[in-house]
Amino acid sequence: MRNVILAAVGLMVVATACTTSDEQSNEVNTQRVYEPKFRHDGYLWILDGSAKDTIALLEIEVAVSDEEIQYGMMYRRSMAENRGMLFVMKNERPQSFWMKNTYIPLDIVYINSQKRIVSIQKEAEPLSERSLPSYEPALYVLEVNAGYCDRHGVKVGDLVLFEYNR
Repeated sequence: MRNVILAAVGLMVVATACTTSDEQSNEVNTQRVYEPKFRHDGYLWILDGSAKDTIALLEIEVAVSDEEIQYGMMYRRSMAENRGMLFVMKNERPQSFWMKNTYIPLDIVYINSQKRIVSIQKEAEPLSERSLPSYEPALYVLEVNAGYCDRHGVKVGDLVLFEYNR
């Protein structure tokens, strides 16, 4: 009888250990799927080519460090219509972005040092590793929801102004 009781207790210990291991595994998996939250760093205005009329006003998160630029919009599942991410690149040159680990479609707006839009890659496909080049030298890159540029009439030649605290 004693052996039966010890065997039953042993099975309960193993079952508890397996349950605890599964719970810990689920916690780890939840942490891996962490979605970064929007960080309000400032505002960005898009003005028409003549700089007379404001086309759009966005709240922006700003990526400045190499790590922030590399990470960008990865792992985010949504973004409000009035928000975007501004990348401040180290040098003005032809830029190229991709959508690796980016779950939402985006418009990618390339902006030169005079703060003029030089090219736009519209409706960038989520999770794609295809290169999306600027074709012209750019110092800044703005990512907004796909279709934003068409919905708001944003086009090449428009002026971009921004202010941020970082």
